[in-house]
Order: sequence, then C-alpha cells, then structure tokens
Amino acid sequence: MKSERLKIFDDKRNPIGIASREEVHRLGYWHEVFQCWVISSVAGANYIYLQLRSETKKDYPSLFDITAAGHLLANETVRDGVREIKEEIGVSLNFEELIPLGIFDYCVVRENFIDKELANVFLYKTTKNVDDFILQQDEVAGMVKADFKDFYELWFGQKQEIKVSGYKLDSQGERMILNEFVGKDRFVPHPLSFYQELTVKIKEVIGG
Repeated sequence: MKSERLKIFDDKRNPIGIASREEVHRLGYWHEVFQCWVISSVAGANYIYLQLRSETKKDYPSLFDITAAGHLLANETVRDGVREIKEEIGVSLNFEELIPLGIFDYCVVRENFIDKELANVFLYKTTKNVDDFILQQDEVAGMVKADFKDFYELWFGQKQEIKVSGYKLDSQGERMILNEFVGKDRFVPHPLSFYQELTVKIKEVIGG
C-alpha cells in the first residue's frame, strides 16, 4: 500500500515540506492530526465515547482512544478531517457541527517511534447511544462510554479506575457486551498534560 504523505512543520509550526508517514514517525517531524471527541447528555449526566483500537493496529493496539481521529494528509485541510468520523464510526457530519477546542501539540517517544502531533481537536455533542455507531472493523474494535466526571477525575488522579460500558466486535463482527473498570494503562499513552488540558476544555463547554 502506498504510504500516506503528510505535511511536516518546524518547532514554530511553520510548514517545511512533505514526508511519508513512516518518515514522520521515524525522524520525528511535527505533523497534523484531526481529533473528534463525542459526548452526550443523558438524564443530567454527561458521557464521553471512546473507541477501542483494533488488536491489529500497528500503534497502540487494543487500547481505548479518541472517539474518532486520524492524520491529515498533505492535500487536506482541517475541515477535511470530518472524513475520519464517517470512516471510523459511521457518522456523517458537517464541519460546522463541531465545537473547536484548539490545537494541542504534544510528543510521545518510544523505541524507533517519535510522534510529534499538532492535534486539531474538536467536540461533538450528540443524542446518539453507544449502539448507534457503525465501526470500521479493521481500525476500531469496539465502542464504550464513560461518565465524563469519572473520566475527568481519572486524569487528575482523583480516581484510579473508571467504568466503561459498551461493546466489542468479535472476529465475525458480532457485538459482545463490554463492561469493565479500567485505569490509565488501558488508554493510548497521550501525555498526561494532554488529557488534563483536554478534559478542562470539554468541561468548560459542557459545564458541571
């Protein structure tokens, strides 16, 4: 498969060219990603939706992550990022329906992998339930929801575990009920500062 081509940036967010996705992560170039966190309100409680990454994913398999996210290609703008929402969780949206939370820059370094992201982060408020999403099975293995207050407190050290509930797809694509208590180690290891800044921003939007 032809490697994705991504725009790359210097430390001051100035564009400096285009590189393959492999080069971006091997050499540690700053690059753009799109993130959409989905949240709903039910009976006075706010719930945040989290995807379970496929066990076949090269990066961070079988961990809980952003509702829908992906790299922005070299020929794409931030507005084009809505395609990730449709591709990964089957929800068609207009860019104007999203609430911008800002651009978050962060870096994660592992062996032979440097992930320096300029994340264009958005929030989408919905009335959908966890069962209403249509998942791209080779990318997303399940969908769960967590009480947003619990999610917030997890990243600020007020809770060690939180409850997530939803479903996981089996090898035949059938949904199996998933109810677990999970700690930080079950989430993609974005920097703690990212999760903290993110949850503060979401809390400002939804209140409470």
